[in-house]
Amino acid sequence: MKKKRSKRTMALPGLRTLDRLVLREVAGPFVFGILIFTLIFVAGDLLFQAARLIIERGVPFGVVVRLFLYRLPEVVALTLPMSCLLSTLLGMTRLSANSELIALKSLGISFGRILRPVLTASFLVAAAALAFNETVVPFTSQAAETLMRYEILKNQSSALQEKVFLRDESGGELRRVIYLDRLDPAAGTMQGVMLHEFEGGRLVRTSLARQGIWKDGEWWIEGGQVFEVTEKGVVRLLFRFERQKLALNLSPEQLQRQTRRPADMSARELWDAIEETRAAGGGVLRLRVLFHLKLAVPWACVIMAVLGASFGASRQGRSGSSVGFGISVVLVFAYYVVMSLCRALGESGNMPPALAAWTPNAVFLAVGLFFSRRVN
Repeated sequence: MKKKRSKRTMALPGLRTLDRLVLREVAGPFVFGILIFTLIFVAGDLLFQAARLIIERGVPFGVVVRLFLYRLPEVVALTLPMSCLLSTLLGMTRLSANSELIALKSLGISFGRILRPVLTASFLVAAAALAFNETVVPFTSQAAETLMRYEILKNQSSALQEKVFLRDESGGELRRVIYLDRLDPAAGTMQGVMLHEFEGGRLVRTSLARQGIWKDGEWWIEGGQVFEVTEKGVVRLLFRFERQKLALNLSPEQLQRQTRRPADMSARELWDAIEETRAAGGGVLRLRVLFHLKLAVPWACVIMAVLGASFGASRQGRSGSSVGFGISVVLVFAYYVVMSLCRALGESGNMPPALAAWTPNAVFLAVGLFFSRRVN
């Protein structure tokens, strides 16, 4: 009995050393992955856009720098799953090439135990990515859109906005929600108008209109109907109208400034928009797919970490970081191809929204587990 206790006591420091060994191997490539993938995205898009704005439009350098900084968090959030894949792939490849994995397995340590610190670290990265996407990214994306529209383009080329929301709150209480299928500030028109009115936090009235027009400093909606929502949730038609004034004291430019695109919303804001639209009988299929994607993509960090570690540990021989980087690019490209396909199926109604968003994670997790079994 004393001998067994002695062995367990001696084994504990070794396991902690193993965690440090694995994390040390993947930490450097993870930072390298964030830097290199961010540089690729920046060089391929942001720098080209910045140069074009300075040369063609004469935009001040300080304004372009602000736009660059606003766009950067969105790019960094996109590189986190890629960096998890690259770091574990390179780290495990190095351990395998140096025969350290063989030595560890000869001591009776399973690959599942070797993978434990990778899983812990990737879960922390995924949680941080989710929090980052919920707080920083929506704010900076909206700031970049506003800066681009009102300081750089001077609202000269106002593009159509689709699926936009406007919330009207007073004293912390929601009063109205306006949903528009399409807004054209330049023409002063809106299509597919849906107005929800609340009292005491309860939906009491919904107005639907085919279109709205800005005329003589006022908004008018046309071809619509007004519904009453009782306390029991029963919806009753009150009346139809050909033309009616919309109590909205915002010009097309002001309305455009205050509306939010679903892509710029956090998951919590998007869920509120889904509930409000569903209560009025509006279509929420695309919004539900986007909502689940906002939750699924950050957790791809864990999936990519497992896949990279299993794939890297199963490779034989030595190979440089350039080969590992190339493999990472191929795997990431394959992931986003599958995600795009599933998203299209979800938005078309051929696949449930939750299944469409989480299927890529499930597929690549299965691939990672397959390679993991091969290593064991």
